[in-house]
Amino acid sequence: MTIRDVLPFLRAWSAAPLSVGAIAPSGPALADLITREITPASGPIVELGPGTGVFTRALLARGLSEEDLTLVELGADFAQMLRSRFPLARVLEVDAARLGKLGLYAGPTVGAVVSGLPLLNLPPKKVYGILAGAFEIMRPNGAFYQFTYGARCPVPRPMLERLGLRAIRIGRAFANIPPATVYRIVRRGTLSLTAPDPI
Repeated sequence: MTIRDVLPFLRAWSAAPLSVGAIAPSGPALADLITREITPASGPIVELGPGTGVFTRALLARGLSEEDLTLVELGADFAQMLRSRFPLARVLEVDAARLGKLGLYAGPTVGAVVSGLPLLNLPPKKVYGILAGAFEIMRPNGAFYQFTYGARCPVPRPMLERLGLRAIRIGRAFANIPPATVYRIVRRGTLSLTAPDPI
């Protein structure tokens, strides 16, 4: 992590702390955990709130190609940085809650959505829109990966049930500052890669 990565986070956090949710980029331990189940066969991939591209670099290290990545980043400074760092990826400077209305794909094509969004800081209506839009463009066995600094899944159980989803805790990145937990959110009835933990 360089000062070039940290400064944009500090600026964005000081301007709108609730929309950023962190004062520094996620660390490599969290990036490794949140992308651990993703392979080139998972592509195309959508990343929400990629910031400086920590998770993006982890996805590329997993064998994904830049052309298979769509990066949805509302912050203008971050979006500009992402276009410079990942010129072959599609970078969209839009609100992630509009994901289902953008017509990104002709059908349910996406294999995974990786989210760096601070869901706990967002209004429930926006969180609902983000998840509904994500699962609209995802294949039936697709997964939404979300991390949180909180003690439980950042998506409330009633919202998961209303959307026909369930959350599985897949691990905790203790080396991240602060430590973070990652959840895999899938459609109910989808086979789990691991036994589900309580959300």
